[in-house]
Amino acid sequence: MNKLRQELVALHAELVRYNLVAWTAGNVSARIPGEDLFLIKPSGVSYDDLSAESMVLCDLDGKLVEGELSPSSDTAAHAYVYRAMPEVGGVVHTHSTYATAWAARDEPIPCVLTAMADEFGGEIPVGPFALIGNDDIGKGIVATLSGHRSPAVLMRNHGVFSIGKDARAAVKAAVMCEDVARTVHIARAGGPLVPIAPGDIDALYDRYQNVYGQR
Repeated sequence: MNKLRQELVALHAELVRYNLVAWTAGNVSARIPGEDLFLIKPSGVSYDDLSAESMVLCDLDGKLVEGELSPSSDTAAHAYVYRAMPEVGGVVHTHSTYATAWAARDEPIPCVLTAMADEFGGEIPVGPFALIGNDDIGKGIVATLSGHRSPAVLMRNHGVFSIGKDARAAVKAAVMCEDVARTVHIARAGGPLVPIAPGDIDALYDRYQNVYGQR
């Protein structure tokens, strides 16, 4: 588990490196393989002060199991996702600027880039508004992403939540979500967007998910 704790510290640093978070906002969590437990960032702690020991261990009800610090205020949402989606091994939350701007407009990001088709398999959807502190956000994430190829959702008036087979995959989805949100925003400012045909989206998604990279 200590290796996973160290990995979480490094992944939180990636959120800072890609300018996805400000101050102490945002968090990454990781499911403990084979156990009904997950690690998550402590609440209100500076990214510079994070350590392997500071990561908080919780059960799938979001209750503290181990750690001296209080878990993230988003813990209940992460816990709900892990309970409802056993295939998910990592969850990320950010308020990254461009993606959150789409969330503030209650507007999904349309699939007009091959990079979006590759990573998200279509548009990045918007989930419902929900207050922080209980599992309503988690319910919205699950309801929106269930049956959807996108690993990211824009929660209305709030920000981005992304999921993955592990925490690293979830962080990648958050990075890519902000990248395409920025590009599509700039493109739309210059004129009408040109959609990609559904069949081409399917072909691009299949190639990227099953052929691209090293095997």
